[in-house]
Amino acid sequence: MRIALDAMGGDNAPKSIVEGAMDAIKEIKDLSLTLVGDENEIKKHLTNNERITIIHTTEIIEDDDDPTRAVRRKKDASLVLMAQEVKQGRADACISAGNTGALVVAGLLIVGRMKGIERPALSPTLPTSNQKGFLLLDAGANVDANAKNLAQYGVMGSIYAEKVRGIKNPKIGLLNVGTEDTKGNSVTKEAFELLKDSPINFVGNIEARDLLKGVVDVVVTDGFSGNITLKSIEGTAIHVLDLLKGVLTSSLKTKLAAGLIKNDLMSLKEQLDYPEYGGAALFGLKAPVIKSHGSSNERAIYHTIKQACNMIDNNVMKVIDETIQKMNEAKEN
Repeated sequence: MRIALDAMGGDNAPKSIVEGAMDAIKEIKDLSLTLVGDENEIKKHLTNNERITIIHTTEIIEDDDDPTRAVRRKKDASLVLMAQEVKQGRADACISAGNTGALVVAGLLIVGRMKGIERPALSPTLPTSNQKGFLLLDAGANVDANAKNLAQYGVMGSIYAEKVRGIKNPKIGLLNVGTEDTKGNSVTKEAFELLKDSPINFVGNIEARDLLKGVVDVVVTDGFSGNITLKSIEGTAIHVLDLLKGVLTSSLKTKLAAGLIKNDLMSLKEQLDYPEYGGAALFGLKAPVIKSHGSSNERAIYHTIKQACNMIDNNVMKVIDETIQKMNEAKEN
């Protein structure tokens, strides 16, 4: 397995990227990694050169760069050269913790969209109270989506949940304003019918308040609602932890109590965090393109590399491609 990494993308690059890569190389014996970025900076954090290739470049895409313009003009940027490794067949997948919009553009323009997929979907896995997690797609690759797009999201999410996350017959839900079959706008109503006829375990509409209960394994929505949902969950988790910290440090009594439940609090923090799920895969492309969180540490990068390996091992993109083609052929006939 060959994976290319944007070593300069993210808040903690290149340190966390390289250290996560070192952990992955140590554990996964048939893995080869290509680190793209400033060679001098990368080498500061290398602990061995085994199955590691470095592509040197000092050009990077900044977080505030316009995604399309940056990908087109910064030909030697680490993120662009990373995607080129996949296009040229020298890598099976690529990972970046950098500019999300630029990664989506690079995925579309360089790696290429899968035949029959109209719009790709950015798909993170989020934590739930039952600790199983759920896949959310789309989380922001496309703010607009039609009913056919949503149905394709459901199929792609179902395949990923089964092949990579090991969930047998995963439950697929459509994010809506109510659970009744007739709820929603014209797009979600049409999507409901298409999802019902798709080769997946579609269980119907789901409300946002039930997402963290883990009632479904895959949640389908457009990128506008999905991105708001994602950031609302992240913001709420941070707010709850801040409130809890404030209460537990407000007096000597609460500080003593906090000391007694320190391990339990750390466990709670880990449940609200989700680096072990990996990054957000961009479904609908010819090869795995994965967005790791901008603040990813080495643990998150390591798990994202494992995620990419699982996608390659299980031929996720091939299965998605074959399933979508069969669906399109069935509709034509």
